[in-house]
Amino acid sequence: MLTAYAAPALMAGTAGVVTGQQDLAVAACTSIAGTSAVVAFLVGTWLRHGGQPRRWTTTTPRVALTAVLVITAAGAAALLGWFTAQWLPAHSPIPATPWLERLRIDLPVSAALATTIVTLRWRSTTTASPA
Repeated sequence: MLTAYAAPALMAGTAGVVTGQQDLAVAACTSIAGTSAVVAFLVGTWLRHGGQPRRWTTTTPRVALTAVLVITAAGAAALLGWFTAQWLPAHSPIPATPWLERLRIDLPVSAALATTIVTLRWRSTTTASPA
């Protein structure tokens, strides 16, 4: 999980500093890296399934498995980003801010990247069980 946090934090943080986007530099260490770490943990834990991977995760073609998990994780993150940026300020005393608006992009992109990396790395360490 440390790598899942540090890699996006360093990359996005560096991009924010180089381009002069302070909001990107701050988001790099909060919403971007935090989402990556949480998603990497959740997807990795789900894939390991207590040390016994689900049969379909080892027999499904790597690209198909990755696509299904990326769509699921990015979709859930997009819903969370929308909820936080749109619904929350409209239904609570929390004001709409540019930082909340960033979540609409930061969460699904971070989730998609973390899911892709974790799934591909996990799959390369497993072998399909014979039928």
